[in-house]
Amino acid sequence: MSLKICVLASGSKGNCTYLASETTSILIDAGVSRKQIVDRLRQIDVDIADIDGICVTHEHSDHVSGLDVLVRNHPLSLYGNRGTVEALFHKMKKRQLHWNIFTNGCEFDIGDLQIEAFSVPHDAYDPVGFHITCGDVRVAVCTDLGLPTALIRQRLKNCHAVILEANHDEHLLQQSSRPWSLKQRVLGRQGHLSNAQAGDVIREIAHDELQQVFLAHLSEECNQGDLALLAAHEHLAETPYKQAKVSLTYADQISECWTYEPRSKTDPVCIQSAEV
Repeated sequence: MSLKICVLASGSKGNCTYLASETTSILIDAGVSRKQIVDRLRQIDVDIADIDGICVTHEHSDHVSGLDVLVRNHPLSLYGNRGTVEALFHKMKKRQLHWNIFTNGCEFDIGDLQIEAFSVPHDAYDPVGFHITCGDVRVAVCTDLGLPTALIRQRLKNCHAVILEANHDEHLLQQSSRPWSLKQRVLGRQGHLSNAQAGDVIREIAHDELQQVFLAHLSEECNQGDLALLAAHEHLAETPYKQAKVSLTYADQISECWTYEPRSKTDPVCIQSAEV
């Protein structure tokens, strides 16, 4: 069984992730324009007509701004929980979209993908991350969270690939010109995860089958890619599982693609040293 991930866009300007098995393709969020989504899918040889559905994490504009035009032009199924759907109905009164409603903690299927939404602490109506299974392959998408709860850590464990927020460097945030109220929001329990917090999560969830970690939702003003990678690698180096690759995601370009590759039982656990 194969599973592929490419983060098409990530950051405060817009978020969208492509995830596909051999027979089913979905997007997680659609926070950039239809044109950007179509163009970036083409870069990985995917046609928008091949997408089976869009799963929405929450109603903030950087996760849904492309939904209306995208659905108007393509017959895509939409999936969201009731809190997110109600919030979006109030925001998009000019057009009531048709939704498939899921319940957090209950599994639903899109093709051969088994998907479970789990609650995350963020300042939205009912924000979620997603745990996705296809055969024996497990991945998780978890961005926009202020605190890595026990539930989040549990859902990220034992995955082969994880997309995890590493929004800011705390020093850069504190030294930024942002208003104090915004700094407090970002640092709060319903705000965004720092590099250090993300690194701590990575250290806890690392295991011998973890192949890929994508660092997501990096702040352009309050973070730097090398700082996010350094924190992740330093925490990963404290575990025996240095085979996991850590990659950045971007606001203005696609990430590298990850495709699941079964690891032979004879392969050593540590096959590379952490590099920055």
